Amino acid sequence: MATNPVPDHVPPEMVREFSLFTSPGMSPTPNGDPHAAVACVHSGPPIFYSPLNTRDGRGTWVITRASDQRRVLQDSETFSSHRSIFASALGESWPMIPLELDPPAHGAFRSLLNPLFSPKRVAALEPAVRERAIRLIDGIAASGTSCDVMKDFAFPFTVNIFLHLLGLPDDRIDTFVGWGRDLLHGDDVKRPAAARTIVSFIDELAAVRRKDLVDDFMTFIVQAQVEGRRLTKQEVRGVGVLVFVAGLDTVAAAIGFDLAYLARNLKDQELLRGEPGRIVAAAEELLRAYPTVQLIRVATKDIDFEGAPIRKGDYVSCATMIANRDPAEFECPNTVDLAREDNRHATFGYGPHRCLGSHLARREIVIGLEEWLARIPAFRIKKGTAPITSGGHVFGIENLILDWS
Repeated sequence: MATNPVPDHVPPEMVREFSLFTSPGMSPTPNGDPHAAVACVHSGPPIFYSPLNTRDGRGTWVITRASDQRRVLQDSETFSSHRSIFASALGESWPMIPLELDPPAHGAFRSLLNPLFSPKRVAALEPAVRERAIRLIDGIAASGTSCDVMKDFAFPFTVNIFLHLLGLPDDRIDTFVGWGRDLLHGDDVKRPAAARTIVSFIDELAAVRRKDLVDDFMTFIVQAQVEGRRLTKQEVRGVGVLVFVAGLDTVAAAIGFDLAYLARNLKDQELLRGEPGRIVAAAEELLRAYPTVQLIRVATKDIDFEGAPIRKGDYVSCATMIANRDPAEFECPNTVDLAREDNRHATFGYGPHRCLGSHLARREIVIGLEEWLARIPAFRIKKGTAPITSGGHVFGIENLILDWS
């Protein structure tokens, strides 16, 4: 991966060799802990320039303090979210919607989509979500005393729910998960290929739904109106791609990191098993300790921010995993405390672009943990195996083999 030179306006003393892609613990690592590896930035300056902190080798300013991240994420006039992270893999520049639209355009699309992911809608989905978890876990319990929990539970559980939301059949789960893995964790060949495949799939699905209306998400989008008009084909693509990609990886990874923690910390596992009423608060602490997403903004103008000479066009990184380990925000931030109170973590972002699917993600995680602990006896990571973790724009975990023999 070629790195761009440090821009002339960046003072040499503000440059730090750090990357969510290439620093120690970030490349795929057996028994790794990328979240702990990231916490090292808090021993340095509150903001610095990293010459290599994106997949395409671009440098970013790295904001380490949670309070400063909130300022950046709240100020969409100065820090734009339109950077075509997905389309750039294709050499194109259309936005994922509403994630990469700035206000005021953002607000119209956000208002359109909010009801689909509201607490009321999530509550209506809950029985189906719980039934799916129970069916999967009962099948795992009946077939032996160990499993690859990502392949056998985390992905089939979360992706099925999301396919159900989109109105897609779940007999293609493995295919869709493969696309997501290639897009988010693949190399320079797999990533553009996956992006092209996903765009073609969304475009074709939209074309089918324009002719054949059914009660599903894509029909809703192709029929929806914003400001008195139907969405353009590119806008339908932008919404469809965002929802598709967002549902493929992040919640499954969160459940994987949570179960890996509990497999290594049997006292906490026993506590939650004995007192399931604690699981909701525990899930918040696990969301704080193991977030998965780096948020990036683009400066729209020159600004001096906390002593950093940020210039128009500079990338600014607000990594949730850095904010959530901020000692100014959390007491003993590197300790997982399942009874932690007033947990203002940054896992779902902040400001106008706060995660649209956060209510659904929370319920999936809580239900997944509740039903797993209710149905699977005390579990550990299987001897002779090692989960593989990775950093990047989205942190991941795989090869998580749990054993309860």
